[in-house]
Amino acid sequence: MVLERYSHDRCVLCGCCTLDLRAKPPYASHPFSSTLHRRDNSSCMLPDPDNTLTDRMNIALNSSGPGYVLQLCQNTQYPIVAPILFAFPDQEISTEGYPTGDERATLIVNGPVANGQGHTTAIDGTCGTCSGVKLRNIQIDGTRRGASPTGGGANIEMGGANSGQLIEYVHSFDPRSWSCLHIAEGGLLCNNVTVQNNDIGPCGSDVFQEWADGISVSCANAVVRNNLVNNPTDGGIVLFGAPGTLVENNTIWVVNHTLLGGINMVDVVPWGGNYTGTIVRNNTIAGGFATDSNSSDATKGANVDDVIVKIGIAIGPETWFNSFFGANVSFSGTVLNNQLTGAFGYGMAISSARNFTVEGNTLLGNTSFIGSRGPNCSATDPTPVSAPFVIDNSNVTDTTTQSDFQPIPDGQGLTCVVPPDGGDYWPYGGNPASSNSSAPPVPVPEPAQSSSGLSGGAKAGIAVGVILGVLAIAIATYFIRKWALARASGSSGQGGYVGTY
Repeated sequence: MVLERYSHDRCVLCGCCTLDLRAKPPYASHPFSSTLHRRDNSSCMLPDPDNTLTDRMNIALNSSGPGYVLQLCQNTQYPIVAPILFAFPDQEISTEGYPTGDERATLIVNGPVANGQGHTTAIDGTCGTCSGVKLRNIQIDGTRRGASPTGGGANIEMGGANSGQLIEYVHSFDPRSWSCLHIAEGGLLCNNVTVQNNDIGPCGSDVFQEWADGISVSCANAVVRNNLVNNPTDGGIVLFGAPGTLVENNTIWVVNHTLLGGINMVDVVPWGGNYTGTIVRNNTIAGGFATDSNSSDATKGANVDDVIVKIGIAIGPETWFNSFFGANVSFSGTVLNNQLTGAFGYGMAISSARNFTVEGNTLLGNTSFIGSRGPNCSATDPTPVSAPFVIDNSNVTDTTTQSDFQPIPDGQGLTCVVPPDGGDYWPYGGNPASSNSSAPPVPVPEPAQSSSGLSGGAKAGIAVGVILGVLAIAIATYFIRKWALARASGSSGQGGYVGTY
């Protein structure tokens, strides 16, 4: 779409001028309508008329130059039929007043889809003049709604050949395509993007090859911190090399979909497996918990959806892609002091890696390792027994690991494992949470012999048998995270490739 420049802001904001914009197509209607209107002294853009909305938003960005702030209205939905495109350095898209909850404006991906292709991206900040752009305090609804994936970009496409971008306090969920948020490498020129304090997910389906990432990062020297990633299905946080990137204090958890990998350091493309200076530290990854009622003498129960995280943290392409990338390895990354809780296939797995440091990673509260051989596992190669920390030493060199890694004979294609079909294998723990909960689980220790539990419903994880000291620490951690998301509005921070898994 070719955009012309307009300087009359009144026309751009209210849509009252006659512009040569495309007519409203039949697919642009949406079951939601905006019932709240802009206050007289507000400068936020109204969605009506919605048949000109996408063009008005893009014209505002394309005609207003560097530093322009496109403000959206609180408690308002914006059905768009094509991506909204940043155009100049230091522009911003945000909700007026910078709320951090459900009051945030919602962009609804509402363009056409046909034959597996169509509209998938709500916001695109990858233009050649997009350094310093900011996406803040809004929501992105990808509207997949259980359909098969659509080919195209992520809900949010940022990065590109730029530096200094910021994405914060954004809720991105239900993408039509492969990721909720993608920071692209821009020909390996992307640098210094900050992704912080976002609530991401759910993302994708756990149906075979219908998965989606939570946060996908290809940009060098990025910072990914204090994000909550709920119910991703491919990778919770995927690092495509992204040398120099810091990933810290994020929480990734599953509710009713199995996740292939919590944090992935497995991709050869586009950086050739280069994780030099990349640090993954102090993150929490939670697998599935029991959803049935506890009893006084049980430590494990059933999970209604048989949910696990297949690999909590995966290092090296062979853990994911078998031998597809030949002799390529992931190299020179650091993985420190991460915590795992709940049910997994493997807590951490290392194969085809060089010069990594992996230390201080621990199990928190109740855990189970329950993956079993699946239909996509090799018919000839052994599938290692599920365990907390596994390493294939045959192709791992110059690497320092903590002492509790268990050697395995074959570390290829470990995401082929599947959760058990029923049974009392899932640990009790986590906080009571419905299937659409945005609250991360609170790990708890093994239940005391005299404890008794209450049912939290078919989709609930039950917190029982609390040892007060450990629970106090877990609850404090949770509320510190919640406080960070709810702190004073207007605060600011520092300024795709998909394999066949």
